[in-house]
Amino acid sequence: MLTMSKQIQYLVIHCTGTRAGREVTSSEIRHWHTDPVSKGGRGWKQVGYTDMFHLDGRVERLVKNNEDANVDSWEITNGAIGYNQISRHIVYVGGCDAMDVSRARDTRTPAQKESLKRYVLNFHKRFPKVKIIGHNQVANKACPSFDVPKWLKEIGINQK
Repeated sequence: MLTMSKQIQYLVIHCTGTRAGREVTSSEIRHWHTDPVSKGGRGWKQVGYTDMFHLDGRVERLVKNNEDANVDSWEITNGAIGYNQISRHIVYVGGCDAMDVSRARDTRTPAQKESLKRYVLNFHKRFPKVKIIGHNQVANKACPSFDVPKWLKEIGINQK
């Protein structure tokens, strides 16, 4: 079987859109994304993210990835319409106010901030031409509930 692959052009950062302090499991993500609509899911073939950053900073791989500069057909995740075949999507748990899930808020814990920083710096070192963006830069959404371009500058990544 011939598999198609495209060069990665974007690393897209997302949030789960859940209340501050509420942990999310990979099973929940799989339910939300891949279960049929009739069972409360979106009916997608694949989850939306390759890696998830838990509240304690632990990074969980949700979709196998060979860590090269391409997005192979089996690595495609459903993170942003029109960008999935050329992007890797990652997500941190949180992104909403603890009392009002309709209010977007940067809820990254110190552990999440540190592990996300390490991940993004390592990714940028390996793939310096890949543009790192927030989901809100390609969709009319609040996700990931923080200013990714500003944060990138704070951690020493200056993109054109």
